[in-house]
Amino acid sequence: MTAPTLLTELSDHILTLRINRPDKRNALTQAMYGELAEALLAAAENPEVRVVLLTGTPDTFTAGNDLQDFLQIPGNLAEAPVGRFMAALSGFPKPVVAAVNGAAVGIGTTLLLHCDLVYVGETARLQMPFVSLGLCPEFTASYVLPRIMGHVRAAELLMLGEAFSAQTAHELGLVNEVLPPAEVESRARQQALRLAQQAPQALLTTKMLMRRFSQRGMHESLAVELEHFSAALKGPEVKEAVSAFMQKRKPDFSKLA
Repeated sequence: MTAPTLLTELSDHILTLRINRPDKRNALTQAMYGELAEALLAAAENPEVRVVLLTGTPDTFTAGNDLQDFLQIPGNLAEAPVGRFMAALSGFPKPVVAAVNGAAVGIGTTLLLHCDLVYVGETARLQMPFVSLGLCPEFTASYVLPRIMGHVRAAELLMLGEAFSAQTAHELGLVNEVLPPAEVESRARQQALRLAQQAPQALLTTKMLMRRFSQRGMHESLAVELEHFSAALKGPEVKEAVSAFMQKRKPDFSKLA
């Protein structure tokens, strides 16, 4: 029997959503995005849920999109499960805590921009290799990152797409704390429990107020990024990047304008 790719557990008013596809480094399929979106939408309406804890398996958060699955998406990404997941997480009214170990690639990094508290293992590696794949940033990264760390640092992460350490993520203001891998989830759960014990309406109001004035920019960024991302998926640069990945070689963009 195939193990479920999303494990859920509700305890102490904390809903844990665990990405569970370790044989594929927790790469996300459209089915998994659909499950995550539905879980978040249900949690938003469930008074028993006060906090969501988002995590992966002990050695991997998520390697990002399952490329072969992702390239099969018809039409605009905003209407696909990945778009529904982005809308559900970016608009989620309750606190979200992330516990990250191992790889956090692509959306594995950008989704952290929509979490309220982020705890990362000291051996974790984060990366946003969109340009290297012939793509553009997604999940409001082009809007949020320059505002967190300034243009030049954001440009380095997004344009060069190189992996960076948990310590660098902390220095850039992307995560709250870097811990030994074995302590990451327990620390995240400890903080989630503290949030769950706070006055619930005051907590919701605080999150709403913190995001109120940036929400319009984030919504616009999400829509525009997805439009360009959708177009790029059909383009020659992605075709070359995927071919190179499958052939285990470096992509050659020299002949592309």
